[in-house]
Amino acid sequence: MIKNYIKIAWRNLLKSKSFSIINILGLAIGMAGALLIALWVENMISMDRFHEKSDQLYMMSNRDENQGEKSAWVSTPKILGPSLATDFPDIEEFTRYDEGNELLTTFKEKKLIAYTVFVDPGFFEMFSLPFIKGENNIEFDNPKGIVLTESYAKSLFGHEDPIGKSIKIDSVDQVTVQAILKDLPSNSSFKFDVLLPFAYAKTIGYVDDNWGNNSVSTYILLKEGTSLPAFNEKIKTYARDHFNKVAAEKGYQSAKNTGEIFAFPYVDSFLYNSGKGGNYTSGRIDVVKLFIWIGLFIMLVASINFMNLSTARSERRAKEVGVRKVIGANKTTLMAQFLTESILISLFGMLVATLLIFIALPFFNQLVGKQLSLSLLNIQTWLLLIGFAIMTGILAGTYPAFFLSSFQPIKTLKGKLVAKTKGFSVRSILVVTQFSLAIVLIIATLVVTKQIQHTKQRERGYNENGLVYTNLKGDLEKNYKLIRDELLASNAVISVSKNMSPVTDRYSNGWGFTTGTPTEEDKRISYNRFSTDADAVKNLGLTLVAGRDIDIYKFATDSTALILNESAVKSLHLENPINSIVDGDGTRWTVVGVVKDFIIGSPFGDNFPMVILGPRAWFTTIHYRLNTNRSTADNLKIIESIFNKFNPDYPFEYQFVDKTYEQKFKETKAIGTLSMVFAGLTIFISCLGLLALIAYMAETRMKEIAVRKVLGATVMQVTSLLSIDFIKLVIIAILIASPIAWWAMENWLQDYSYRIEIKWYYFVIAGLMAVLISMATISYQAIKSALANPVDSLRDE
Repeated sequence: MIKNYIKIAWRNLLKSKSFSIINILGLAIGMAGALLIALWVENMISMDRFHEKSDQLYMMSNRDENQGEKSAWVSTPKILGPSLATDFPDIEEFTRYDEGNELLTTFKEKKLIAYTVFVDPGFFEMFSLPFIKGENNIEFDNPKGIVLTESYAKSLFGHEDPIGKSIKIDSVDQVTVQAILKDLPSNSSFKFDVLLPFAYAKTIGYVDDNWGNNSVSTYILLKEGTSLPAFNEKIKTYARDHFNKVAAEKGYQSAKNTGEIFAFPYVDSFLYNSGKGGNYTSGRIDVVKLFIWIGLFIMLVASINFMNLSTARSERRAKEVGVRKVIGANKTTLMAQFLTESILISLFGMLVATLLIFIALPFFNQLVGKQLSLSLLNIQTWLLLIGFAIMTGILAGTYPAFFLSSFQPIKTLKGKLVAKTKGFSVRSILVVTQFSLAIVLIIATLVVTKQIQHTKQRERGYNENGLVYTNLKGDLEKNYKLIRDELLASNAVISVSKNMSPVTDRYSNGWGFTTGTPTEEDKRISYNRFSTDADAVKNLGLTLVAGRDIDIYKFATDSTALILNESAVKSLHLENPINSIVDGDGTRWTVVGVVKDFIIGSPFGDNFPMVILGPRAWFTTIHYRLNTNRSTADNLKIIESIFNKFNPDYPFEYQFVDKTYEQKFKETKAIGTLSMVFAGLTIFISCLGLLALIAYMAETRMKEIAVRKVLGATVMQVTSLLSIDFIKLVIIAILIASPIAWWAMENWLQDYSYRIEIKWYYFVIAGLMAVLISMATISYQAIKSALANPVDSLRDE
């Protein structure tokens, strides 16, 4: 029986080639889009869930009130991990994870910059990272050990066996390769080239016991059976108590910790990464949910398109159904036949979808910043694809099968199916649904695009043109004064400054900056930290409101000088800020200048109070502004020679500030681009559905159209007759989609402090686009029907 169904289905596909191609293409595009999203979603929800002890792994977090709002953050003091492990027997293992370190590794004549992470010995007991060799050699309580990833080991050692060999770190210290890790899987949030022990970090001054310095991630492995709520209750005030005790001993009246610490599941830390409200209930998971809905939208639109195309051909299948019923076929048999056709079309669609996936995957990977793949050598992949195709065929084909098998033999054998053309039919509802989904995606794309444009046009507060920065590495800090003098003398740059971080990023913030006796509210105000040795205002292009720039080379006392931004002046309640004394970080700072607020960190957020500290602070970055009277290439060549002269072991590396700033929009732009692509696919598939519906309408009204033409109706009149009902459907879709899109995008914009207001004309633009595209689709089939010879339609069968 099934073999017979397949034969008949195959013949029907060949009999209506154009119908089959359109149907297969519509399903293929929908399945390809949904499967691409499914690959990405699977990767996202599987992040960090492959560790054997994942149900016992937890990440430590702080929670406190900041600027009147509760928030949580995962950076913790370096001293927290070992202290917790000592004082709480519930903890089986712990590790700190200090990332973002770029160190020079040297083997023989080969030198490479390694993205380095410092960890404790417990790291290898807690996390299931596969080793190639040397797993039993690891002794990370030894400061002279190092672990490399496979690809980095090959880059540094070539074909030599690295185990037991010595590597020079930063041209100073020798460490021994203890083990080689396989390259990290794509669903790991850890990113590093090499691992070094915290015992080594301590020898180079990277470790402190400051309870107020939240600078590393801390992970713990709780013993089996430990109650997380009970454990969190025990440790809640642990860090606060230690901080306040030290602050009281040192007489820091302005510093007081009012927060708490808590542990939360490590497997949730990647997806639930937003601490808004003091708990991790949102973050990347919101984007995952968004694209799950988009994937479902695309498959729904593709399925609706299939239904419309199938039912539009009902006129041509009427006799077939009538004959089958007369000779004994029942409704169940007919439904099975039509479902077989649907599944066959869906299987062909899956083959085309697989081809489309392989074509689109490189572009998609670039867009989402991942290395997703679809292996056809895996039997599970084939089972998944075939199962997905069969399920799609059944879902999309059930309604057409039920519809076609319900025809009455007496009516169908007359050769014409009398269908209801007035009112709101099921097919009309399906088209409205299709276009509603498409319009929601169009509006979403418009809102995301406008939000990005709005933020890019925001006044940054500094001049990014020709501004470049280089991170302080190797001997750059030691030789900075010589480098600065030579850069200025070379005429390749017009200004130089040493700073705490790139002007595009915030590396540090904290409480405790006050004047006089602070109130409890003052103690909870967080300040962004920045620093400078000299010429920051001039070099970065900041706007000076009052006072002067810090300049340690002109004013010896500027080591404790301070510049405030306007928000900080308000927070500190200073009417005449110049020469005021501000207590903070254990130092009495003298205010020498005030600058306008400038963006540091997220361009989508508010401007926070900021303190620009003098040379007593710390530095990571050199900014320099290129001389525009020379070419950029010539300037960089001169600058490179100067850096190589004073820091010969390190390659010269630099970043343009405007390019770095542009990267801040990468994730939001990716969301906008993906929304635009999937909106385009949805519109395309929806137009195929419109084409199907107008074809169906033309078939059921052929005699009417012929009579009208005989009586003198023009092509334009006939086209309008066929089109007006469909334009009404699109308008209804606009009315339905608009409030849904407004609600969804208003919620999305809540995450941005600096945001647009959703304008009424966004909906007008989306509606006009939908109407124009649908009119173009409808007009083609309507004009074709209007131009048909009435004699052919009126000929009696």
